[in-house]
Amino acid sequence: MFTGIIESLGKIKSLSKEGENLHIEVASELAPMLKIDQSVSHNGVCLTVVSLTETSYVVTAIKETLDKTNIGQLEVGAVVNLERAMKLGDRLDGHIVQGHVDQTAICQEIKKQNGSWVFTFTYDSSLNNITIEKGSVTVNGVSLTVVDSRPNTFNVAIIPYTYQHTNFNTFVKNTMVNLEFDVIGKYVKRITQGYL
Repeated sequence: MFTGIIESLGKIKSLSKEGENLHIEVASELAPMLKIDQSVSHNGVCLTVVSLTETSYVVTAIKETLDKTNIGQLEVGAVVNLERAMKLGDRLDGHIVQGHVDQTAICQEIKKQNGSWVFTFTYDSSLNNITIEKGSVTVNGVSLTVVDSRPNTFNVAIIPYTYQHTNFNTFVKNTMVNLEFDVIGKYVKRITQGYL
């Protein structure tokens, strides 16, 4: 479980295919603090550390992950948002994030607004995921508040700190991102579907 508060950025050092799996080596200052079998969020995708060195570690993404996220589009040198799993008893500074990406979205617009940025994302609403005004959403692993919610589009406002310390500063129009919708909202929607 994660909080959506990004700890560090990692840089993709190498990518290697093995069957349908993709082994991803990430150079990160977090490497010395990790251990094998530990979960780490990469752009919001929970992946398990399978090997490590002093300066980098390797995780493996399976076909299901590659099909449903932007992980398969990573290239050597790409920057990813990283968060280690939260410790029980820590403050929950973001919101409850599972690291299970629901779907991808496309960045449609970026507006600079007097010291902050507003990003607009569109997603396939036929998958029955929703956002709500002032609700939580995770974009590439970053816990954010929805500013403007529409049927298949939403906006988020990014403060300078988040812009500088996540890979939001690499986004351009048509950048694909990972979305994890609020887990409580997903359960409420599922429970009430039979009553509507």
